[in-house]
Amino acid sequence: MKLENNSSSKRSFVNRKIEADLIVTGGGLSGVCCAITAARQGCKVVLVQDRPVLGGNSSSEVRLWILGATSHMGNNNRWAREGGVVDEILVENTYRNPEGNPVIFDTILLDKVVSEPNIKLLLNTAVYEVEKKDENTIQAVKAFCSQNQTEYILSAPLFCDASGDGVVGFLAGAAFRMGAESKEEFGEQFAPSAEYGELLGHTLYFYSKDTGRPVKYTPPSFALTDITEIPRFKTFNAKDFGCKLWWIEYGGRLDTVHDTEQIKWELWKVVYGVWNYIKNSGNFPEAENLTLEWVGTIPGKRESRRFEGDYMMIQQDIVEQRLQEDAVAFGGWSIDLHPADGVFSEKPGCNQWHSKGIYQIPYRSLYSKNITNLFLGGRLISASHVAFGSTRVMATAAYASQAVGMAAAVCTERNILPAAIISNQYITHLQQRLMKSGQHIPGLTLHDTTDLVQTAAITASSELVLQELPEDNFLKRLELSVAQMVPLQKGKVEPFVFHAQSDIATTLQVELRVSSKPANHTPDITIATQVLDIHPGRNCMQVQFDGVLDNTTYAFITFLKNPEVQLHFSKKRVTGILSVFNSVNKAVSNYGKQTPPEDIGMEAFEFWCPQRRPEGHNIAFKYPAGLPVFKAEHIRNGIDRPTDQPNAWVADWHDKAPQLTLSWKTPQEISHIDLFFDADYDHPMESVLMQHPESVMPFCVRKYRVKDEAGNILAEQKDNYQTHNRISLQQPVTIKKLVIEVEHPSADVPAAVFAVRCYK
Repeated sequence: MKLENNSSSKRSFVNRKIEADLIVTGGGLSGVCCAITAARQGCKVVLVQDRPVLGGNSSSEVRLWILGATSHMGNNNRWAREGGVVDEILVENTYRNPEGNPVIFDTILLDKVVSEPNIKLLLNTAVYEVEKKDENTIQAVKAFCSQNQTEYILSAPLFCDASGDGVVGFLAGAAFRMGAESKEEFGEQFAPSAEYGELLGHTLYFYSKDTGRPVKYTPPSFALTDITEIPRFKTFNAKDFGCKLWWIEYGGRLDTVHDTEQIKWELWKVVYGVWNYIKNSGNFPEAENLTLEWVGTIPGKRESRRFEGDYMMIQQDIVEQRLQEDAVAFGGWSIDLHPADGVFSEKPGCNQWHSKGIYQIPYRSLYSKNITNLFLGGRLISASHVAFGSTRVMATAAYASQAVGMAAAVCTERNILPAAIISNQYITHLQQRLMKSGQHIPGLTLHDTTDLVQTAAITASSELVLQELPEDNFLKRLELSVAQMVPLQKGKVEPFVFHAQSDIATTLQVELRVSSKPANHTPDITIATQVLDIHPGRNCMQVQFDGVLDNTTYAFITFLKNPEVQLHFSKKRVTGILSVFNSVNKAVSNYGKQTPPEDIGMEAFEFWCPQRRPEGHNIAFKYPAGLPVFKAEHIRNGIDRPTDQPNAWVADWHDKAPQLTLSWKTPQEISHIDLFFDADYDHPMESVLMQHPESVMPFCVRKYRVKDEAGNILAEQKDNYQTHNRISLQQPVTIKKLVIEVEHPSADVPAAVFAVRCYK
């Protein structure tokens, strides 16, 4: 029993001091990925989160799906899903939670964080004060947990602010901006006018549920009564819920930090008014059995403070895909600005313009220019309002924050501050460590001298030389223009054979297209065109293009729309081989072709996008010359996903026991083995709401065994679904030969491996 009756003394909350190498403020996806990355590199990390769950906008409190460069498969960014920890999380969620249950996603994030022994997690804990060592250096942050009435003093040499609103940066005096820059400041032609507004607003979502019986609804007194105040009120329907209602947005004319509670009440007013309209207007008889199952209690924030680093990203960096010497991440979402009046605006809910491919994010944008030990995470990074329109989305923000986590490890090991990675010329070291962990940086290649595979002789039981994607008596009408992407070598293009059927005599236009940038996948250059006569019945089409490729690249064998023609398709799927369609995806402002106004600094081009499985089959073809692009040597080429080539070893279809053998002239001591498989970087893996066609990607090797030269099994996996498998041997082995046996994922998909790396 505890009894205290001294009312004359002043009491204080419990006070606890925690020291670490890195304090990460903000437990959204960015803070989580930063913390895990740093912890796995040996840093002691405190992750402090002011909410009861992790995930921020992706959590069950807000329920926004995670997206980045893949953009709902609605742009031309092929194989562009982010790598490293964020990929691991999305793949895990797709495996455990293909239905997109946001509560399950909460547990996946919590599981990932608490499984890291180097992370101290503080939930329900809000940072409210910063202590400084000097004018430009943070010494500690003070935080308070409302649940255990405990004050914390968290000190470290390094801090990362991934809090969304930038609470640490603000309190520390870090330089920041809020609102939009003028067109003149950076020459950004897409900079918004005052009429459009300078800030993006907040959004609240709701979920409905069919109870199987009629449900009445009485709205609260604060619900919006006149639904016509919302110009798009006719767009509401009884089917949409969750983040499909992203456009229920408000607050861009207010202070999106200090007016958040006011904004929330206005959004509640709208949401409950909308539900009243759906239930009680009589316009939605299909809603009779629906109940309002869930409404958000905190708004999903898009924009507030943006902090200044040593470099500020601008529109031209994204549209022109400018190269950055200190690139550590990439983005690929459209430049996506919204009218400040949100749901009350007469304008469309968003104004999206895409670039032709992914763009680099520089390290100089990831730390404060005036607070020497402060990293910038998530949507706080140094970017103009226009560039922020692309970098703000969660997967992109988390990906850049992984680079922060790795940079913190480098700083800790070398006892330096963030900017010294540039000034002391450690940027190449940082880039290489990121790529080693699975972080793709476009245009860069891993050169790992500690990887024993680099000195091994590599042989394989077989290597696929793709001469055919066989027919399966499976035809599709050319209702849309379609292209088969094939990785071709520099030089002459040999003949292809396709088969088509038609009921009438007609013609079919076939084009050979490539991208103006070899690593892009926008087919904006036509090298050759043929018009083929199509006869009634089956047609064998030998396509011989009179053209030469200047680079090794993906080529697009393009069949223009003709509904009178059916093409034969194949049910075979191969790593790095895709078909794409000139289709429409209104969710990301894809209307088949991007045709921007001349005065906004965007490019015009066509969209050629895959279809989601179970659709998206390859066009059946024969290529007698063969595509020798799946060699075993690729497992050490330093690129772990398709770019301008597949970059993978793929076994032959008919190889019944695919295996790789690594041999050394002298015995090698091995403690760790890294294997990288194909968990389909082209599939966006939205985390909530959308269901996925599979829980395991069809290209991913499920079963493998690793053996020494005597046949002893060093490691075995029977149900793999992850991209990166790290094998840590209980005891180091000294061997001259390593054998990796894999199984084909299915009869229609041959086994593929992107990388094998071995370490002492």
